[in-house]
Amino acid sequence: MVGTEDTPGGKARPNPQDLRPSVFHSIKFFVLCHSLLQLAQLMISGYLKSSISTVEKRFGLSSQTSGLLAAFNEVGNTALIVFVSYFGSRVHRPRLIGYGAILVTLAGVLMTVPHFISEPYHYDHTSPADMPQDFEASLCLPTTEAPASAPAPSNSSCSGYTEVQHLAVVGIMFTAQTLLGVGGVPIQPFGISYIDDFAHHSNSPLYLGVLFAVTMMGPGMAYGLGSLMLRLYVDIDRMPEGGISLTSKDPRWVGAWWLGFLISAGTVALAAIPYFFFPKEMPKEKRELRFRRKVLAVSDPPVSKGEDASSERSPGESPEKKDGLAQIAPDLTVIQFIKVFPRVMLRTLRHPIFLLVVLSQVCMSSMVAGMATFLPKFLERQFSVTASYANLLIGCLTIPLAIVGIVVGGILVKRLRLGPMHCGTLCLLGALFCLLLSTPLFFMGCSTHQITGINHQPGGQPGLELFPGCTETCSCPSDDFNPVCDSSARVEYLTPCHAGCASRVVHEAPDKSQVFYTNCSCVVGGGPVPAGSCDSACSHLVLPFMILVSLGAALASVTHTPSFMLILRGVKKEDKTLAVGIQFMLLRVLAWMPSPVIHGSAIDTTCVYWAQSCGRRAVCHYYDHDLLRNRFIGLQFFFKTGSLACFALILAILRQQDKEEGTKATIPNSGLQQQLLASGAKKEPEESRV
Repeated sequence: MVGTEDTPGGKARPNPQDLRPSVFHSIKFFVLCHSLLQLAQLMISGYLKSSISTVEKRFGLSSQTSGLLAAFNEVGNTALIVFVSYFGSRVHRPRLIGYGAILVTLAGVLMTVPHFISEPYHYDHTSPADMPQDFEASLCLPTTEAPASAPAPSNSSCSGYTEVQHLAVVGIMFTAQTLLGVGGVPIQPFGISYIDDFAHHSNSPLYLGVLFAVTMMGPGMAYGLGSLMLRLYVDIDRMPEGGISLTSKDPRWVGAWWLGFLISAGTVALAAIPYFFFPKEMPKEKRELRFRRKVLAVSDPPVSKGEDASSERSPGESPEKKDGLAQIAPDLTVIQFIKVFPRVMLRTLRHPIFLLVVLSQVCMSSMVAGMATFLPKFLERQFSVTASYANLLIGCLTIPLAIVGIVVGGILVKRLRLGPMHCGTLCLLGALFCLLLSTPLFFMGCSTHQITGINHQPGGQPGLELFPGCTETCSCPSDDFNPVCDSSARVEYLTPCHAGCASRVVHEAPDKSQVFYTNCSCVVGGGPVPAGSCDSACSHLVLPFMILVSLGAALASVTHTPSFMLILRGVKKEDKTLAVGIQFMLLRVLAWMPSPVIHGSAIDTTCVYWAQSCGRRAVCHYYDHDLLRNRFIGLQFFFKTGSLACFALILAILRQQDKEEGTKATIPNSGLQQQLLASGAKKEPEESRV
């Protein structure tokens, strides 16, 4: 019979060539799918950070609240990540990864719900959606001529429905962020373990390297997507009939923040589809990649081949020798696992090197978390750049250089075969130069320009003290925000009314329309003055500032791989898996969760003029720029100093350990020499007798 072979049982067996393996039984295809999924997941997780200032303006949030919102992504993740060690290979890992990705997709869609349930964004009282006489609400009109039906200030026109809607919007966003973290729990750990289980042991590091390299592009793509989306107006799906007279440089501009969540959620959903077709277990890869064998044959010296041989034998060791928690977890119940975990965790934390490396990484991660969350907002305020341009700078400069730093650190450890002492030295140098590069940042900026009626002392209640006499006949709303700038005197006014402007002119242009206000009694010559805030006097410093920040990020990233090597070489072999898990958990609890809240609270303390909404403090309109720069960069400096101190202590401990090992090695040698001398002295008389 063609295509069959006779078996001892007399049954025909199909030819193996006819049983073509499915693409879903290929570990290479799994690596490709998982790279795309982790890329999309990091893109949706990092997207909120690119639009944090926009969300603040749209929903009237303080920086502390927005920082807490960004940190809630880690809450759900941290609460469940410990149990990944317990479940391990008990579950259908690809399918669970798919379910997690679907949850991430639903969380991304949920993040857009506040946009659709909220009323259209009204940036001032001159919106065509309001009544016709409201066009004059921001102008200087005598009290007797003020429109009788003009809307009352927002603080007195609040309703219970408005407050409930605000709470609902904030609650929905916090819930979505929590679900985003929960959905991400199975994706990375199960994906890495699945690749390691079914890839050839020589190919596994290469696959994980490819996975990590593709994944690192996720945050950069998040900032790039934010840059594109924030150029579009927030209500692009429900534009007013007469259009809008805002430009993206206007401080009241709100971009289409919600559109990025829809796009990235759709990307995650598409990347999740293949996971429902992968098997629970697939045949282990039997062949080493050809080009890898050629490279190893050419580049590796004989010594490294011996090392590779020993490392190749380690996966085949008997399971009885592996008694770490990750290995015994499948034999425990959930209750037993919860009881055992704290004891093993305390045992791991007793290693001084492990503890100090984790503390240094906590400091570095706190610095990264604060900068990733609030650097776009800092650039907007300090250098008068648009949110779109700030995201573009971060996505094109800082993120790529940070990736280069991680790669360079890995290459140095690999090529120079750095031991623990040299890894500690490399970490110390990276942290030191990162700290030195951040010192000039304290001086790269300028003070807040003059704003009429604003008290520049943070925390004080600013009274609207106008220039004497020029607006006595005006009835200016106390809570309106429609800034205009007298560029000749570099003075900014809260509204055209506070500048004494009595008329409004719109200059139409093919690409955009510009609003000017004229007949301004507080402006020399009567105007015209353009709508919008005054540009910063030091906006030209934004590129040098970002170059220094990006170089500092690259140097900090160089410490990534050597610090991991210090952990892996500093704990027992059976505790390595758990040590890495504890490290990630501590980084989340001590850095990624509190750091955005700490940075947001520090930014809030520099505010000099808060918007009021229904009697509560809403978004901040003006900051003391010098104080903002000193506190934001100062926090970064503090965390970098902490990391440097930890690496210095690590180096001191490693040197002490080397000295102790050296003395232990010399004592046995000296004892052996004494024994040889004594035996030689006994032999000499015997020889003399002969």
